[in-house]
Parts: sequence; C-alpha cells; structure tokens
Amino acid sequence: MRSPFRIPLIIATLVVVAALAYWVTERPTTSRPASAAAIPVRVIEVSQHDVPRYASGIGTVLSLHSVMIRPQVEGLLTNLLVKEGQWVKEGDLLATIDDRSIRASLAQAQAQLSQSQAQLQVAGVDLKRYRLLSQDNGISRQTLDQQQALVNQLNATIQGNQAAIAAAQVQLSYTQIRSPVTGRVGIRNVDEGNLLRVADTAGLFSVTQIDPIGVEFSLPQQLLPTLQKLIAAKSPAVVKAYLGGDGSDEDSLLAEGHLSLIDNQVSATTGTIRVKAEFSNPQAKLWPGQLVTVKIQTALERAALVVPPQVVQRGIDQHFVYRVQGDKVESVPVKVLYQDSDQNIIAGVSAGDVLVIDGQSRLKPGARIDITGEPANSEEVAATRGRP
Repeated sequence: MRSPFRIPLIIATLVVVAALAYWVTERPTTSRPASAAAIPVRVIEVSQHDVPRYASGIGTVLSLHSVMIRPQVEGLLTNLLVKEGQWVKEGDLLATIDDRSIRASLAQAQAQLSQSQAQLQVAGVDLKRYRLLSQDNGISRQTLDQQQALVNQLNATIQGNQAAIAAAQVQLSYTQIRSPVTGRVGIRNVDEGNLLRVADTAGLFSVTQIDPIGVEFSLPQQLLPTLQKLIAAKSPAVVKAYLGGDGSDEDSLLAEGHLSLIDNQVSATTGTIRVKAEFSNPQAKLWPGQLVTVKIQTALERAALVVPPQVVQRGIDQHFVYRVQGDKVESVPVKVLYQDSDQNIIAGVSAGDVLVIDGQSRLKPGARIDITGEPANSEEVAATRGRP
C-alpha cells in the first residue's frame, strides 16, 4: 500500500534538484584578472668610444684668385691664343694686341735719347775748354756758367728721354697679355679683330684659380672661442665639404681641407661670424659659386656613451630612456651632452646597458616587454641609418 506522502516528497525533491541545477549553471562566475600582454620592443646596447664633435653650416665655394683680363692699352686684338675652358699657367701668353704704333713711339724716344747724348758730348767738351780758358781769363765767367747750365740741361733731357723709353717699353709689354694666375679660362667676350679700349668694362675673359680653392661659411658667434683655439692650434682643424644634405653621407664628400681664417667682426644682424677654409682641389670637385655643406671638427669626446637619437625620449622637464631590467623596463633620466643626426652622447647610464630603441610609445615604467631580435649596437644602427 502506497504512502499518501510519497508523491509530494518526490515532487519536492525534483524541485530542489532543479533549483540547485539552475543556481549552478546561472550563478555569476568570479573572473580572475588576466595578466597584461608583453609589449614587443627593439633594443640596443649602450656603446662607449671616442666621438668627434662637429659644427656645420652652408658654405659658398670661392676662388682664392680670380682675375678679369682687360686691355691696358688701346689697339686691335690681333691674336687670341687660348680657348674657353682651357687651363693655363701663370705667365702663359693669352692674347696679343697690335703694337706697331707703340713700337714707333719707342723708336722715336730712342732716337731722341741718341740726339741728346750727342749734344751732351759736344757740350761737355766745350765745358772743359772753357774751364781751361777761364784760368787765364780767356773767357768771361758768365760764358763758363752758361756752358755749365747747358750741360745740366742736356743731362736732364737725357733723363727725360730715358723715362720716355721706359714708358714706351711698358706700353709695349701691355700688348702681350699674359695670365697673372694659374687657373681656368672663362667664357670669352671678345673675338679676334675687335678694337680693344681701356675704358671697356666687360674685359676679354676671366681666369679663375681652381686648385687650391676656398669655402666661406658662417657659424654662431658662441663658437668664436672654439674657432680661435682651432686657429691657434699647431695642427690645422679638419674641414669637410659635402654636396648638400647634412654631411652624414660620406658618399657625398667632395673634399677635405683646413680652417684658414676667421673674419675680424661678428655680424650684428645675424649673430654669426664668417669663417674661411682652404681645400686642395686637384680633381675640381669644388667649383666657384657652388653651395656645399661644411662640417668642422670642434672637439673630441673621450670614452663617450653613445646611443641613436631615437632612444632618448623627451619628458616634461627632462630627457629619459627606457632601460631593460629582466622582462620589464624602467625609466632612467639622462642628460644629453651632444647630439647630431646620427647619434647622441648622454650621461646617466652605463656602457653595456640595454635600452629600448623602438616601441616606447606603449611603454611605462614597470611594463612587461617582449624583445624582438638581438640587441643591436649603436655603431651598427648609425651605419645602417638611411639605407633603403
């Protein structure tokens, strides 16, 4: 016989089981915080070596000696012995001017000299005779004095004739135009057969010295004490000239020279001082009027700590770098002692420290990192900088 309480008990048991099942399946689960994902970064090692410090600027190539060839006497241009663009040496004959009129003037002056010398010879003989006669009162004192004056007059005439001959010889030398400098002939302005005049301002052509050659550039006035030390040094400071750019590409190096001159005043309008360097230019890579980038070594930092520029980050009030500590990074304040386009010299870290070079935008102190690739060296980064 079945108990009247059995069916309700079964129903109650089923309700409790269903409630437990619902609570187990629908209850909120306590989520555990997931560990932060590691940030991928690239790193380098701080290197230590001697680093030259440079000052740079834009310079203009200038010839050390450029001459515009102009006539010094008037006459017909009879012969032009050089071509445009030809290299000539100092003293080479460049052109000749018709000299017939000047030669005639020279011959006339020489004839007048001979005439005056003959007259002086006769006057000298008479003067000796008059002196003998004056001892016996054979002639008056006045006659003797007049003869002495005539001799003096003829001596002066001879000096004038000699001066006229010298002037004619100088004029005759001007009919042969010789190069005053070793250099290159420019574009010709006059052809053979033209009448040359001293008043002509255009000239025949120019001769410009190419080797050696100079470069003039400007530097900030703050570098004046450094430049003065470089000028006074026993060995001249090295100056490099590059074809455009910032001077970081050695393939664009045109020539190496030395510092030769500092201007005698600072520009009040720009706060800069003009500097001149001299270059040996046998291959004519530097050309007058050309614009070049100039770099001059101003100092040498011994045992400097060097990193690429992208390693150093700018904070609110100071520079800092991210240094690797295990699988995390820490922020280290640094001082930038020198910087250029390729490298920075810093203080605040040690040689061999591993610093983040790429991926800093997602970092903060204590962040976990994932280093991609092997740590590079500062020199390797500088060497590969700018390669495609």
